[in-house]
Amino acid sequence: MRHARRRATTALLGAAATGALTTALLSPLAAVAEERTEERVETRPSKECKGERTLSEADRLAGNCLPGNDTARMNASGVDLAPGEEASSANVTRLATIAKQGAFASEDALNSDLAFQGRYAFAGNYNGFTVYDISKPAKPKTVAQVVCAGAQNDVSVYDDVLILSTDSSRSDSSCESTAQSATIKDSWEGIKVFDISDPRRPEYVAAVETPCGSHTHTLAPGKGKGAKGKGKVDDLYVYVSSYAPNAAFPDCQPPLDSISIVKVPLKKPSTARMISQPVLFPDGGNPAGGYSRETSGCHDLTAYPSKDIMAGACMGDGILLDIKDREKPKVTENVRDTENFAFWHSATFNNDGTKVVFTDELGGGGAPTCNPTVGDTKGANGIYDITRSGDLEFKSYYKIPRTQANTENCVAHNGSLVPVKGKDIMVQAWYQGGWSMYDFTDSANPKEIAWHDRGPNDAERLVVGGPWSTYYYNGHIYSNEIQRGFEVFRVDDRRIKGAERVRFKELNPQSQPRYRE
Repeated sequence: MRHARRRATTALLGAAATGALTTALLSPLAAVAEERTEERVETRPSKECKGERTLSEADRLAGNCLPGNDTARMNASGVDLAPGEEASSANVTRLATIAKQGAFASEDALNSDLAFQGRYAFAGNYNGFTVYDISKPAKPKTVAQVVCAGAQNDVSVYDDVLILSTDSSRSDSSCESTAQSATIKDSWEGIKVFDISDPRRPEYVAAVETPCGSHTHTLAPGKGKGAKGKGKVDDLYVYVSSYAPNAAFPDCQPPLDSISIVKVPLKKPSTARMISQPVLFPDGGNPAGGYSRETSGCHDLTAYPSKDIMAGACMGDGILLDIKDREKPKVTENVRDTENFAFWHSATFNNDGTKVVFTDELGGGGAPTCNPTVGDTKGANGIYDITRSGDLEFKSYYKIPRTQANTENCVAHNGSLVPVKGKDIMVQAWYQGGWSMYDFTDSANPKEIAWHDRGPNDAERLVVGGPWSTYYYNGHIYSNEIQRGFEVFRVDDRRIKGAERVRFKELNPQSQPRYRE
């Protein structure tokens, strides 16, 4: 998801009442182009949209009111659910919903990512983060709310440390900061570090500014000093992803062909600092002018620390990295899909580390792309096998099979593995497409096994909503629903039998743990 300070400047999708893929849909700028800015987008419709039904501010940010991009003309035939309606496969039960509250209750305070530790879930929100006690999954309780504005506030946890991403230009690094233009040199964005030794009373202990801020981040513990690198971990490495540089921004200069690495000493997290900015694309990434977005940074990285590997979703490129040396990651493989992937968004390894599921966030999370107009290969997952030689070999696409309304933002988003012996199963958020659990053990033939969905938030305008992140943790499905709040589900199905016996002490889906089969 992009945050509201960036302005869409080019067309996202071409739409036709017939549902045919149009020239604009296949254009070089099918993914949203952005500028980092504090200015609001004009709320009046463009000349080309005059007389047509326009959608929400978020929809305009996605470029859908530009020529040929009125999403109200998408072919949404086959939509089953109206606003307020809810449906699921027969094996799904929704156990609980905790509505957004306090400073997080407004429509523009979007819920974002999730992390887990012991009996607690940590849920990001554009205005801060919430801590939930999930010791009784059917009766979760809010135990802390930390107000600290700064989109998009993706969150990860390790030991007594919580990391929060800030990817909106702020007046300073404090939790009382206000929005400030990125053209001002002393504006701040980056990562914030909290002490969660008492999860009910998080304490803000450090801030580290990083170039272009921190859209997302990924954790990998250091290797320690014991035999074979398995001793006590002294340092935590934070791999920071950001993108969309601009020559007008002193702290976000092009070309952004790198990531940032922040080192957090676990004995004294207050001394966290950025140690390097390794270049991942020395020859330049995916160029401008094609269907896929030009690469100028990475959106997300997923580490598999026990295997010393990492996968990067970098706008126009999908990459694999070797992270044996935590401070010097090396790109080992690069792949592109210039026909169907507009924006490489995130990645998930299977448990063996022999496959990667990449997601395409066509439309930036603010557009309706789950319909016959867009089709089933765009805004989808791309499933790749990793060959013995380390190459990425494409196998198939997976996209939810349910058509969503024109006022429902829907595209592939954040998910995690379901730990089933001998199987590759994943649960995943699709914004207002709900969430889907599917089996990709046969990489070429993924099959859905469970799902949950609701009708649109609004029948007349596109209110950005739906699950941002949906993850499996210790027997249950947890979902951070952008507008409705924190939700808990149970899936009863023989195909995931045994998963509930796998227990994690901690889970950051972007820092994958290996589970024993």
